[in-house]
Amino acid sequence: MHGFGIGDLRVEYRGNPIGIGVRIPRFSWKLFGTGRAIRQKGYHLQVSENDPYFENPIWDTGEIGSDQSVHIVYDGHPLRSRQVYHWRVRVWDARGRVSDWESSFFETGILDFREWKAQWITFDPGKHNRPCEALPLLRKVFKVYSPLRSARVYATALGLYELEINGKRLNDQLFTPGWTSYHKRLQTQTFDVTEYIRNGDNSIGMTLADGWYKGRIGGHPCDFYGNRRAALLELHLVYKDGTEQAVVTDGSWRAETGPILMASIYDGETYDARLEKEGWSLPEYDDQNWLFVETTERSKHMLIPQENVPTVIVKELKPERVLHSPNGETILDFGQNMTGWVSYSASGVAGTVIELIHAEELDSDGNLYVENLRSAKQITRYICKGTGNERYEPRFSFQGFRYVKVNGYPGDVISECFTAHVISSDLEETGTFECSDPLVNRLQSNIVWGQRGNFLDVPTDCPQRDERLGYTGDAQVFVRTAVHNMNVAVFFTKWLRDLKADQLPAGGVPNTIPDTLPGWEMHSASGWGDAAVICPWTIYLCYGDLRLLEEQYDSMKAWVEFLRSSGEQEYLRNNGFQFGDWLALDAPAGSYTGSTPKDFIATAFYAYSAKLLSRSALVLGKHEDAAMYEELFANIRVSFNKEFVTSTGRLVAATQTAHVLALHFDLVEGSIRKRVEKDLIRLIEESEYKLTTGFLGTPYICPTLSEIGRNDLAYRLVLSRDYPSWLYSVQNGATTIWEHWDGRKSDGSFWSKDMNSFNHYAFGAIGEWLYRSVAGIDTAQDRPGFKHIQIKPLPNDGLNYAKATFQSMYGEIVSGWKVADGAVNIEVTIPPNTTATLELPNALQDRVTEQGVRLDEAEGVRIISLYDYRIILELESGFYNFQYQWSASS
Repeated sequence: MHGFGIGDLRVEYRGNPIGIGVRIPRFSWKLFGTGRAIRQKGYHLQVSENDPYFENPIWDTGEIGSDQSVHIVYDGHPLRSRQVYHWRVRVWDARGRVSDWESSFFETGILDFREWKAQWITFDPGKHNRPCEALPLLRKVFKVYSPLRSARVYATALGLYELEINGKRLNDQLFTPGWTSYHKRLQTQTFDVTEYIRNGDNSIGMTLADGWYKGRIGGHPCDFYGNRRAALLELHLVYKDGTEQAVVTDGSWRAETGPILMASIYDGETYDARLEKEGWSLPEYDDQNWLFVETTERSKHMLIPQENVPTVIVKELKPERVLHSPNGETILDFGQNMTGWVSYSASGVAGTVIELIHAEELDSDGNLYVENLRSAKQITRYICKGTGNERYEPRFSFQGFRYVKVNGYPGDVISECFTAHVISSDLEETGTFECSDPLVNRLQSNIVWGQRGNFLDVPTDCPQRDERLGYTGDAQVFVRTAVHNMNVAVFFTKWLRDLKADQLPAGGVPNTIPDTLPGWEMHSASGWGDAAVICPWTIYLCYGDLRLLEEQYDSMKAWVEFLRSSGEQEYLRNNGFQFGDWLALDAPAGSYTGSTPKDFIATAFYAYSAKLLSRSALVLGKHEDAAMYEELFANIRVSFNKEFVTSTGRLVAATQTAHVLALHFDLVEGSIRKRVEKDLIRLIEESEYKLTTGFLGTPYICPTLSEIGRNDLAYRLVLSRDYPSWLYSVQNGATTIWEHWDGRKSDGSFWSKDMNSFNHYAFGAIGEWLYRSVAGIDTAQDRPGFKHIQIKPLPNDGLNYAKATFQSMYGEIVSGWKVADGAVNIEVTIPPNTTATLELPNALQDRVTEQGVRLDEAEGVRIISLYDYRIILELESGFYNFQYQWSASS
């Protein structure tokens, strides 16, 4: 008998989460087994409160006949704050096999802000003759009287914070509490600290930093969200006899400044080791000379338990080489552009200043290049205390860099003394892509590194210059690629809730989320604000997340209604601030916005958002809205054709982007569509098969070409080594995605000083085409979340091998193909409890076998249709290997 079981149990996408704030959580699991056609027929799920033996479940589904194994909605007694809930599930399949019970747990945070008993505490160094920018240390001593059952810390800050108990730093989370629309939403974290607590005297310590809250961000000098750092914390101790004790922030806490004299998101960190207060978070430390904190009456209404995954160190790298520049600089080359910081060890006399200056590039002479950082300094400074071998690692600033100039280091600079720590949101990597072209493989690596470096609590545009903001346009063009590379469900859920929170009263959407430009007229740019619709729809498609779609629906609708009401005409958008096709190569001299008319782009995206909103309404059962927005899309399309299509069927804008948007957004049909298709091909040919598209045209050009049957042109664009192309940057040493096609020119010079990031993931949206077209992995819209998988690989002579994997909510999907001497080999893996449709390209039925067996005899295979050298099959779960001869006449 084939093996059968379940595993990878998750609550709200996470395994054994602590401190969640979802009052009605959803449960998911995966089926495992060998063989084909493994499909769940039913399940039995139980939930208990503080009861791992399930003696008295608070929810018991009984046996439910259903193949649903993703997003099972809790329907038991209301959950309570600060409780551990155990859950278990077993399933059975169509063959009558029953799995063993598999168990997991989740723990709630403080669910209601009114339950917080702690007071906000603050300490202003400047009021006490300390350096104003110095980071305060806060501490509290408390006693534990008997053996503990558990200890939990619930904490947050206005600014950033780090916790220590009895001299030990808590876990590996960085940049807590993260970046949200602070006045409306502030995340709180939960930590299991049972192992840190001892009988008798204990001490808890907090370090506070400016972070995004008080520090310099988005063009603001400082104090954008507030001018005082503050902390809020509750430590709940539960004794084995059932009694409880709480230690909370209040006026009894003491404070003093520590060795960190400055910490800035943009500018770096300065650490004076001579000012260290050794053992300051130990209970025996003498704090009699420390000052008492102030309590402050700040609201707690915005407090929410942690939604996003934490920021953590995900990789560590050693320098590949130590360089000596013509200017006499000593430079570490880590071989990879990244986001994070550098730690090191050194032995210097007291007062020795060691300075690290971070940059992405070297200039054409080999000197450190920092001009593209604009006003961001990206400098860390360490002042030695002179006690021998000392180690320093920044904690409250991050840098975007590959190269690091070292100043003042005592002794020889050797690679072994330095380590780069790569930081990112702790996102599970779910996809891989590889092919026979090593440059394309490097491109895929660059795309992943770009996502890794820019998905730091929010989807930023870049991690190095004085920006690092959650631009909505970058996020929406990249979201589908992001899904394939990593599990971004909770990451985008948290960010979209901030989008909804910061949405303007009339429905407009700021260009950055969280909003760093409130009150400006520069908002709601087309292709940027449309993230309000495109991102939740994409998350729904890829994860089957109906709840997020429903939660964001009012925001989506408000955006479309804003577009409808804000224009001079109901069915055209021809006003308001617009970025246009940002950084397109057909831009007029001195412009960043491309040649495609802004009202053309704005109307196209207006139509696209209306179309997706109609689909969303239909999914949610809002049939009147679905019909209304379908009609709105139709009316916009009519107006679009009247305004932007000539009487002979030609678009008024002779740009690649205009033609791509008209086709991909389904704005033209019939003979006009055929004309637009031909004109797009002509434009590509006239440009000598070069891209002229910017941020809004580039993500769609290859998918559009594949859709219209010109996959050959899509391959030609992607495989081009010449400027401008994706592989041009790869050939010129890129290890992440560049903001500009020619960020660095072939002669070694740079595109510009003020707008030239070398880690800007937007153009990395080509990754979607690699997964969905080259390898052919997609999801059916009527059965989203890859419950029904569509496999449609599109081989081409440019490659002889390609393979992608994707870890869906049901398990790993694999699609790979090889072509050699006219023989095609296609291997696919369909995870249990799903089905798939596979389209074999350029195939004839009598020439296809599956592991040597005729198609009509293969297990788990059903032939759906045969036409035009294409065979469409329906597959049950399992591994399949198809072989056939390429049809020369196709």
